[in-house]
Amino acid sequence: MAAGWWGWGLPVLPVLVLVLVLVLVLLGGARRLRRHFAAAPRGSAAGEAAGARALVLTAHPDDEAMFFAPTLLALGRAGGRPAVLCCSAGNYYNQGEIRKKELEQSCSLLGIPASNVIVVDHRDLPDNPSVEWDTQLLAAFVLKHIEDNNINLVVSFDAGGVSGHANHISLYTALRYLHSEQKLPEGCRVLVLESVNLFRKYLSVLDVPLSCLLPSDALFILTEEETEQARRAMRCHRSQLLWFRRVYMLFSRYMVINSLRLL
Repeated sequence: MAAGWWGWGLPVLPVLVLVLVLVLVLLGGARRLRRHFAAAPRGSAAGEAAGARALVLTAHPDDEAMFFAPTLLALGRAGGRPAVLCCSAGNYYNQGEIRKKELEQSCSLLGIPASNVIVVDHRDLPDNPSVEWDTQLLAAFVLKHIEDNNINLVVSFDAGGVSGHANHISLYTALRYLHSEQKLPEGCRVLVLESVNLFRKYLSVLDVPLSCLLPSDALFILTEEETEQARRAMRCHRSQLLWFRRVYMLFSRYMVINSLRLL
C-alpha cells in the first residue's frame, strides 16, 4: 500500500477531513467560551480590576494595541477609565514624533482620551531591543505617575516580556523592584501579562479553551466586535505595519486574549 504524505500508510483525504473536523469542533467550542468569558471575565482579580484606577504600563507606542487591547477594552467595558504610560517614544528608526501621534489615535479608538496617555521620552530610556533600562530611573518615573494619579492597579509585562524585548522586560523588573521593596502605595496591585509559547501565541481564538482551563488571576477575552476594534487601533500605527505585523494582527492570541497574574 502506498504511504501517505507522512510515510505512515494513512490515506491523505480521510486524515485531512479528520483534522478539519477537529479544528471546526475546537473553533465552535472556543466561540462559545469566548462569548461567555467576554461577558463575565474570570479570575480572582478580574472583578477588582474592573473598578480600579488602572494604569497600563507599556514600553513603546503600539504595545497598547498589540498586547494589551483585551485588558484596556475590558476595563472600559466595565465602566473604568484606564490610562496608558508609555515609557519611550519608539524612536529606534527616528520616528518618535510620528509614533506619538499614532499612539494617541490608537488609544482614542480603545476609548482612552489623550489626557490619559503619557509618553516618557527620556534619553536614558531608548527604544532599543538590546538595551535594558535602568531600574531605578524607570521605577522613579512609574512611581511618581502612580502617586500623582492615585493609581491602584498597574498592568504591564511579565518576566518574558511576551516577545522577549529587553525594554518590555525592564518594565517588569522596575515593577518587581517597587513591589518587593514595598514602595508602591498601599492597596496598589500589579497584574502582569502572561507570556506564552510560540505555538499558543499564534492560535488566536483557538487558545481560548486552554486559557480558560489554565489558572490565572485575571482573564479578559474580547468579543468579535471588540477584536475588530483592537485591530483598527493597531492599524493606527501605520509606520509599524510591516507584513509580519499584519500576520500578527490576524493570528495572535494577544489581539483576543489577555491572561494575567498578580505580582
